[in-house]
Amino acid sequence: MDRVILLVLATTFTLWSVAGGAAGASDTPQLALTDTVSQDGITWRFSEKVGVGRFVNGDYYVVGPVTVVAVDPRPENDRNGSVLNLPALSDRSGFDSRVEGGRYHPEMRSDPPIQMTPGDALISSISVKEMGVLPAPMRPADKALSPVYSVSILTCLAEAVPADAFRPSYCDHKHEKVYLARDLRRDLLPSLPKVKDTPDLKEWEDRFQRPWLDVCFFGFDAPIAYMPHYARELSRAAGIATLMLMVDFPKEDKEKLLANFVQRGIDLWGIVEAGYPGWPAHGGHGSGRKWPIVFAGIMLGDENMQSPYKKHPDLQFGEDMQTIYGKGWQGATALYGGHQGPDGEKTGGPGWGAYEHLQPREWKSMMNESYRRCCTSIAWVGEALAVRLLHAQKVWDHDAFFDYADRWMTEDDTEAIKEIKEQTGADFSADYARQGQAWDPFVNEMWATYRGLPADGAKATEAEGEDCHCGK
Repeated sequence: MDRVILLVLATTFTLWSVAGGAAGASDTPQLALTDTVSQDGITWRFSEKVGVGRFVNGDYYVVGPVTVVAVDPRPENDRNGSVLNLPALSDRSGFDSRVEGGRYHPEMRSDPPIQMTPGDALISSISVKEMGVLPAPMRPADKALSPVYSVSILTCLAEAVPADAFRPSYCDHKHEKVYLARDLRRDLLPSLPKVKDTPDLKEWEDRFQRPWLDVCFFGFDAPIAYMPHYARELSRAAGIATLMLMVDFPKEDKEKLLANFVQRGIDLWGIVEAGYPGWPAHGGHGSGRKWPIVFAGIMLGDENMQSPYKKHPDLQFGEDMQTIYGKGWQGATALYGGHQGPDGEKTGGPGWGAYEHLQPREWKSMMNESYRRCCTSIAWVGEALAVRLLHAQKVWDHDAFFDYADRWMTEDDTEAIKEIKEQTGADFSADYARQGQAWDPFVNEMWATYRGLPADGAKATEAEGEDCHCGK
């Protein structure tokens, strides 16, 4: 009987998604009464039957208090760990002892019986059997580094919520605001003709269907069944997903990706609101978090979320720290800020800060230029274009990022590569290291079609100066 009830809940969620939101949403949802909930390979068993519902993205909640008496796969031998109320400031992990960098802290684990009260979030994981075997998501030539295969989240609420409610962030234990999908500003999304290399929509729905974890820096405990462990790919994914939402798939077909990606932004914003200082520049590791937050804020009309610096002026994001204004050695004015941003000489050491104002022979390291070409700029193009297409540069609030992206895509670097080699011996002539390209063919096509800058970067897209109307 429990399986039948849960199937009805799943069907209700699917019908809501197809309906496009408010038309299928209910303010008085009917909860299932069950002592077992299963999702994506994780099963939670309760001490008694409790009311169970689902958020708009499909994640489950229970109306508590409730006691979880068993989790399957069973947590044992420091594998398949569960963490109750993941702390935002920890930079630690309690899921699997094989987490790198000394980040594993077994005291974070919660083994059954687990008492949950309203406001709690239980994250349960499935461990990989063998490390370094599975291909890295979005970069299959690499092997995934995390020992965490997948995670599922069970949230405890004080009462049922409408069927179109988003799950609170897994770091938000106050639940002061419940976001509803009926409030999404779908009217702000353009509907542009598809380009040649437009990916399959379902691939990106699935990519963001399950929770992405982002408290342990360097992706050491990323759930590698679907989430990239390197932030270069997080940035690529954010750009691709939002550009997909701006092409002319039928609106109802985009509902699932829209809900899943907005949930990603809500999760990240909850981490920030819980005190996390941000994702700072560190090579390619600090990118890809700002745009999901800003995008979700725009879609939900949340002015704090869409302009995160207003409430958190010291918040750090890799894309902004690594793009600055200055006078470059070849005349450029939008520059790469270095491995850890302009202050990298202080925080990281020689060769970690701003450098493009110097002649190559004066560079203390080739690391900055290598990361500029391999792991940052080439992944930012989709994000920068998506922000422009939504006319959201003002709420992003860091103009150097957009000017630098234009420079990256339009500047002919032939002479620069030649001069760098003559002055230092370093060779950046390989095709993969050249400017004028994004990592992904779809993003290249979208840029060529909808940004369309000439080589001098002078031409703007139509209506470039219009405001987003994001908070209205």
